[in-house]
Amino acid sequence: MHSSSRRRLTAVALSTVVAATGAACSSGSGSADAKGSDSGTYTVWDPYPQFAKGSDWVKLLDACGAKAGVKIKRTGYDTSDLANKALLAAQQDNSADVLIVDNPVVSTLAEAGVLTSTEDNKLDTSKVDPNLLAAGQSDGKTYGTPIGANTLALYYNKKVLKEAGVDIASVKDWTSLTAALAKVKAAGKKGITFSAIGTEEGSFQFLPWFWGAGAKLTALDSARAASALSLWKDWLKEGYAPNSVINNTQTTSWQEFAGGDYAFAENGTWQLANAKKAGFDYGVLPIPGADGGSAAAPTGGEFVTIPTQGDTGRYATTQKLATCLTSTQNLYDTDTTLSYVAPTSEVQAKQVAANAELKPWVAAVKAAKGRTSDDLGTKYPKISEQLWKAVQSALSGAKSPKDALTSAQAAVK
Repeated sequence: MHSSSRRRLTAVALSTVVAATGAACSSGSGSADAKGSDSGTYTVWDPYPQFAKGSDWVKLLDACGAKAGVKIKRTGYDTSDLANKALLAAQQDNSADVLIVDNPVVSTLAEAGVLTSTEDNKLDTSKVDPNLLAAGQSDGKTYGTPIGANTLALYYNKKVLKEAGVDIASVKDWTSLTAALAKVKAAGKKGITFSAIGTEEGSFQFLPWFWGAGAKLTALDSARAASALSLWKDWLKEGYAPNSVINNTQTTSWQEFAGGDYAFAENGTWQLANAKKAGFDYGVLPIPGADGGSAAAPTGGEFVTIPTQGDTGRYATTQKLATCLTSTQNLYDTDTTLSYVAPTSEVQAKQVAANAELKPWVAAVKAAKGRTSDDLGTKYPKISEQLWKAVQSALSGAKSPKDALTSAQAAVK
């Protein structure tokens, strides 16, 4: 198997990775030792430093290695640290054999020549939901396969809604959601909390409303985009959402909801364990589109990728490792551990059968969309930065939603 020649990696690629992951750049004083001490050792880099030796995740890696007849040398990095180290290692032809990376970074690594395509490495992606696979596509090629996905939806407090006389079944679009928030406020409770902070988290949380309006990231200044930002602006103006959203991270937003006074909170699958600890009865609703249906929310989660190697003889074994990690049974076990929704309908059905609470999350993931989809690739980080700046400008009152988005589009160009 032959891959395309690696392009020269630059500081521009490094800065793009940092922007896409929304995290600080590491010092990168040299790449880690990617290869083992002998050809029978294969390296895996992942963004799960929380899983130590002896964890189910590491046991799975070792089991897949044993099945392929090799030993696994695994290193877990912080997400942004991993992306930067992958770029630096590729410069030295010292890449890991298997690289598990945050999905918005896949296109950046691919365009830099770091990754092989599934056409080259023969990874089978036929069972993966197309909307999830799109996050790993660039210039008509697919680079890797998702290990799982998370996304955003609306958590709601059943007691608060009941006391306000709101039937959750009536919330089907923006008009009915806003009407529900008005009832909640009139009942003396709080409406909705979310994160609009000036980072990637802010863009991540705004995108379901942006896409739910029918807007496109290639036209930030459209009337549909302005309608989404006006929705948030109006919620703050009417007191349906707190001014704290401007500084809220997804964590602090959740803490507000967990206090028990809010009717709704926009947050992700990763809060399910915390939701059970909150001490009140809750439900989950996919974020509605402007005119109904489920809005596309952005996908989180990682891709299993196979980096370009100077020694092409390693690819056959690496493909076996990647295939093992994404097999039906292993996806189920891994996605349960990571609180992810699986990337295939077969495993999703198995997850819902085991835990009915995942049903609305599967629906949300089915409607979800990769941030770099629509072939945006490395253009996304710049677009996202201008989007969160526009949100901040409008919510703070510095500019109208229309003017904020007009400025954002001009900056992107």
